[in-house]
Amino acid sequence: MISKNDVKYIQTLFHKKTRDEERVFIAEGPKLVNELLTARITIKKIYALREWAEQQTKPDSITIVAEHELQKISALQTPNQVLAIAAQPDVMHEPNLTGNITLVLDGIQDPGNLGTIIRTADWFGIKQIVASNDTADKYNPKVVQASMGSLIRVSMWHKDIGEWLAQTTIKIYGAMLNGDNVFTANKISEGLLVIGNESKGIRADVLPFIRHSLSIPGRGGAESLNASVATGIILSHIV
Repeated sequence: MISKNDVKYIQTLFHKKTRDEERVFIAEGPKLVNELLTARITIKKIYALREWAEQQTKPDSITIVAEHELQKISALQTPNQVLAIAAQPDVMHEPNLTGNITLVLDGIQDPGNLGTIIRTADWFGIKQIVASNDTADKYNPKVVQASMGSLIRVSMWHKDIGEWLAQTTIKIYGAMLNGDNVFTANKISEGLLVIGNESKGIRADVLPFIRHSLSIPGRGGAESLNASVATGIILSHIV
């Protein structure tokens, strides 16, 4: 059984301010929670249905809840067996740009897009993302769900992108509407790839830093591609 105080506390964790203060995040569903349990992530608390809990090796660390109780604390339309409160891993170092491809996100505000971009980066072996200060929070529950566990393998820093790019000597690529055809682009092993806002693209104060623009040729009538889809297509051709 879950207490009223626990319900209230968990509900506050859906707000970034409280997550930042408590240095925790919420993960839901068997696949995601199992990934956290096998990774070096500190799990603060687990609330689960009995059928899930009985499959675990340490049932004493789990609070058994009924379906209607899980509904109260879940952010999902259909709660999925288990909810965990996990500690946010500390990121002590700065991103290592040498010999790596680093994603730079300029104003990605949709949590679903960000989560998918993190998952896509993980698929292509990219371990670091630098994001503008107005990019969605990595630990937003929708980002966590969409990343499907990849957020524990991909580090992310929030910075003033313009100031940060001005200080780097690494090659900077940008996803643009009028750039070089990504289908014929050379593979790269080092560089920064800037992905712009879902509707506005790369900001005017960031554009001067782009030295190599990349475009995805289209054949249909769509005005543009979803940011996460574009990221996946570009990475598939340049990594």
